[in-house]
Amino acid sequence: MRKFFTALVLIPLGLIFIVFAVANRHLVTVSFDPFNSSDPSAGVTLPLFAVIIAVAIVGVVAGGCTTWFRQRHWRRAARQHEADARQMRAQLADLRAAAMTPRGEPQRLSAPSQGGLYGSGERDKQGATL
Repeated sequence: MRKFFTALVLIPLGLIFIVFAVANRHLVTVSFDPFNSSDPSAGVTLPLFAVIIAVAIVGVVAGGCTTWFRQRHWRRAARQHEADARQMRAQLADLRAAAMTPRGEPQRLSAPSQGGLYGSGERDKQGATL
């Protein structure tokens, strides 16, 4: 099912990309010289679709890096909580192991008083003997 949805999205996206590239294949000059626009010292001539796609890729990478840096607090907190949970699991395992080992004479439960939980005569509500 996942492969189907991936194909359902990627195939039309690829077709749109190809049509865009064919329709915008004329050359443009990208200048990095703000003082001399007629003869730039730092400029590149590329097809328009390559410029637009490169800018989109740079934008996606910049957005991903920004998001990653802004989430560092949550990643740090998750690591701390995971370490705490691991420590608590180990402590719980130790406590369970200590509770399972016999310490001298085992404790015995005391018999209920004459009144008992269900009244006198040691019978429950239905009259069964306990």
